[in-house]
Amino acid sequence: MMSAYEVVVIGGGPGGYVAALHAAELGKKVAIIEADFLGGTCLNRGCIPSKTLLKHAEIIESIEKAQSWGIETGELSFSLDKMKKRKDDVIHRLRQGISYLLSQGKIDVYEGFGKVEEGKKIRIESNGKEERIQAERIIIATGSTPIIPPIEGLASVDFDTSDTIFDIQDIPKSVVIIGGGVIGVEFACIFASLKAEVTVIEAADRIIPSEDIDASKMLNKLLKKKGIQFHTSTKVTKVQERNMQKVVTCVDSKGKEHLFETETLILSVGRKPNLSAVQNTNLAMEGPFIKVNEKMETSIPEIYAVGDVVGGYQLAHVASAEGIVAAKNASGIYDEIDYKVVPRCIYTLPEVASVGITEAEAKKQGMSVRVERFDHTGNGKALASGESEGFVKIVYEEKYGEIIGVTMIGSHVTEMISEASAFVYLEGTVEEVSKMIHPHPTVSESFYEAAINSVNAMRKKGVLV
Repeated sequence: MMSAYEVVVIGGGPGGYVAALHAAELGKKVAIIEADFLGGTCLNRGCIPSKTLLKHAEIIESIEKAQSWGIETGELSFSLDKMKKRKDDVIHRLRQGISYLLSQGKIDVYEGFGKVEEGKKIRIESNGKEERIQAERIIIATGSTPIIPPIEGLASVDFDTSDTIFDIQDIPKSVVIIGGGVIGVEFACIFASLKAEVTVIEAADRIIPSEDIDASKMLNKLLKKKGIQFHTSTKVTKVQERNMQKVVTCVDSKGKEHLFETETLILSVGRKPNLSAVQNTNLAMEGPFIKVNEKMETSIPEIYAVGDVVGGYQLAHVASAEGIVAAKNASGIYDEIDYKVVPRCIYTLPEVASVGITEAEAKKQGMSVRVERFDHTGNGKALASGESEGFVKIVYEEKYGEIIGVTMIGSHVTEMISEASAFVYLEGTVEEVSKMIHPHPTVSESFYEAAINSVNAMRKKGVLV
């Protein structure tokens, strides 16, 4: 007899397992299907392994910096094997945590590839075997895979993506990264700290092109100091293998050709949705992504989709928020997704974090805004920590001072962005931030100082009394 469930989730990443847990909390009989490991890309091949290695990179940089402070450690050495073991230990522990939560919620876990069939039946394929289960409602959370661009010669060259790079056996002497977005610049930091020669090739006119232009320029400048080379407005035309090296041919905006030889080639040009679970359905699409409404419901009633398969931000915390909305609606409780406040974090050294809209986006929308920037060079904690490079920039509405966007670059800013997010969410003003007592000395005072300067600017204009 076929097992039947009220809610079946296909995909065990941060969108899927959060949706399953939430539906179970709401009293539903739930199953989750995962073909690989629980935790999805974020835990196994993305956020967690990269942040673990970036912490190692930060420690290496701190040890080197400490020498100029009179703290001598002798010659620095590092073991890639031990670093990878620590990364694997962190992943394993978090996987166990997810398994425990699912078992506590009495959620049945199926290992295999889930495919939706007619009548909300789901075929689960695993090691040549298959079984079917029946669902009343389905949540698709199958994530994404790295895009492999159509570059001449790529098919005959060994390359890595964010999915495979953590399996390398040795630290390469040289690395070329195609793509200067979030993932590309994070890998650049990791390999630069491991003393590899790193070159980043980006087709746009700047790295992290979706973020604030000042943050992009400062990150470029600070990463160049680490020896990372950037070639922006540059397109890769061909790759080939020559004498155990990869040769990458590029053309810049002036039509000039460049050749780069490298031991390791990493592709980091974005991710495409994994639609394997819905191949047999006629779901409406929005470009390459599954089309959903504000309830995260697809064009087929009672089938929902969340995370990378629906596009948008393609961030783990957004997938989880979407998963909760989908789980509520699948459990008969109406809810809508709200994308107004989505913090975005880049874990480079220094970090970049932002929320709301940038100055350029606000002006493009015809909004009357003012901008205030406070540099960490005026922050006591940042100076004491030797981490004074960076700034906080507040974008606020001109008339009432409502904060509509914040960008931060510097140490610890991925932790600090939540305070800014709270003010954006609660429609807070720069005046309210300026009246809130901040602990001293902390790097978060830079947000407070920027708000004070904003209030003073508004007073000068006669907007505030």
